Amino acid sequence: MTRKRETILPGGRGLTFWGQWLVAITLAILLLGALAIIKTGELGTPYRTLAVFAVLASVPAYALLRVYDKRHGYLTGLGRLLGGWLLLLAGLTAVAFVTKTSELFSREVTLTWALLGFAIQAGTYLPLQHVSRRYHQKLQTERTSLIVGTGDLALELADKLVRQRHEPLVGLVASDRSELPSNSLYPVLGGLEHLRALIAEHNIRRLYIALPLAEAEQIEGLYIDLLDANVDVVWIPDLASMMLLNHSVSDIGGLPAIHLNESPLTAYPTAAFTKAAMDRVFALLALLALSPLMLTIALLVKRSSPGPVIFKQKRHGWNGQVIEVWKFRSMRMHDDQVVKQATRNDDRITPIGRFIRRTSIDELPQFINVLQGRMSLVGPRPHAVAHNDYYTGKIDAYMTRHRIKPGITGLAQVSGCRGETETLDKMEKRVELDLAYINNWSVWLDLKILIKTPFTLLSKDIY
Repeated sequence: MTRKRETILPGGRGLTFWGQWLVAITLAILLLGALAIIKTGELGTPYRTLAVFAVLASVPAYALLRVYDKRHGYLTGLGRLLGGWLLLLAGLTAVAFVTKTSELFSREVTLTWALLGFAIQAGTYLPLQHVSRRYHQKLQTERTSLIVGTGDLALELADKLVRQRHEPLVGLVASDRSELPSNSLYPVLGGLEHLRALIAEHNIRRLYIALPLAEAEQIEGLYIDLLDANVDVVWIPDLASMMLLNHSVSDIGGLPAIHLNESPLTAYPTAAFTKAAMDRVFALLALLALSPLMLTIALLVKRSSPGPVIFKQKRHGWNGQVIEVWKFRSMRMHDDQVVKQATRNDDRITPIGRFIRRTSIDELPQFINVLQGRMSLVGPRPHAVAHNDYYTGKIDAYMTRHRIKPGITGLAQVSGCRGETETLDKMEKRVELDLAYINNWSVWLDLKILIKTPFTLLSKDIY
């Protein structure tokens, strides 16, 4: 299945987003005004300016985290609401710091607003989300549907309509009577010659065309024939046989375009800018906080064996460009002709090297790579160029994992795929997770991976 390109509101869909956002932000702004009046006796210019900035900045903050997406459960939605509120507060705090206007605001007012603002939004989120969900369910139950096609694509679509969207599906219509499914869970009501009669008999409101590419020539004829049938016609392209990456559908000057393979960093420029800004801010803060530890490790590495403190290895980065990834040197200097992954009880590893590899401290210099813009906090782990050359011909779409910046941590790492990949199966699993990350990338997913990362640092597979 492809998804509609969402360029303006990645997290909301039309009225669902705007309605809930309007209620939430209105209550938050009213709360801010009430607190300011109680504290200072008036709604001064600084607080009016803060209210305007909060309204404007809340749209991208809430949209990026998809706060009001009706597909979220209540707990997930509250978590995203909290993330959007914190992102908004962080942005407002940064603006106040840069403009040196933070002293114009009462700390009591701003702290109370930060706490009660989320509480009042959370209190309205649950009933509004419930109403929105019931409304969409009502629309779906009234949308009686029929599928043209009986192949694998049609059966997969039927499963999604019935089990995920709870849409009332009447059955299937065969485009070729000689290829009827023998064990389908969904009834085949007839052939194309019966289509108009079936639409009228069952009051069909939506017709899905799910034909294989070999039968694509029938689609235009079906569409023309049904223009006067008063039924919504939806074409589901048969793309199951293709290796898709971050696929979507967009509109280019009135022409529908199916994006089969696109980097998330170019597909969602606003979200990509947020990711880049978050990367650099967190990397800078991490370097400042960890500088005493990093200096200590640097001294210990220098004393452990002759050689540089920082080991720089050429690896592939975004779009396959070769970059230098920095690590604390954990091995004795050696001159291997072939790049070899570290193994358990590897005699090249120094005592301090074994400790910093086991605790992942050797990766800390990569925060500098993030500041340089070569890496991200979260993304597929970069592999040595020699390893990439080895696996490229052995694993399908292996180099596709470079369509996004490599990361210090990633979905594969927090899912247990760390350490040596001594078998092809292990590398295939890692690549599968890397591609899943690219296909499902969002700022929210990055935050979840960052939260999970500390709990995986002592994995038994790291050596």
